Amino acid sequence: MYRTSRDCVRVVMLLTHVRNTHIKEIMSWFLNEKEVHAWAGPNFRYPYDFNSFKKGLKLDEINSSVLLADDNTLMAFGQFYLRIGCCHLGRLVVNPEYRGGGIVATLITQLSELGQLTLATQTCSLFVLAHNKSAIKAYKKLGFVLADYPEPIPLANCLYMTKTPG
Repeated sequence: MYRTSRDCVRVVMLLTHVRNTHIKEIMSWFLNEKEVHAWAGPNFRYPYDFNSFKKGLKLDEINSSVLLADDNTLMAFGQFYLRIGCCHLGRLVVNPEYRGGGIVATLITQLSELGQLTLATQTCSLFVLAHNKSAIKAYKKLGFVLADYPEPIPLANCLYMTKTPG
């Protein structure tokens, strides 16, 4: 379900491959360097153009998907890769027009299922900035818990969360 300013609409949302048109739209979701670095990390180039944004996403190296509504509205983007034996979710972002409508749950559920199957692992993990209280709340609701990361985290005020089956 996602919210519009007028009402709630129930739609089917499915993960699919990232296309250039999706990248162009995702680029518009960030208004400044702070937002980009909070989402993509401090090494992501800003300002960016289409080519540098696409290169920064490392689409050839990292499994990347978009979540599309049944009317092809781009709802969200996310990536996964193997990190310390876990399906690590990264660069999760929901279309700003639809935040707060539960879309992150659909994104994480579908991305986790695909990632666990692709990477042959049961546990998922992710990083989240400590000040991002709404994301932490959403992740906890989905079963993620705060965990100790076995190495120093190079980003200040960053938390590590994991979810195991059961």
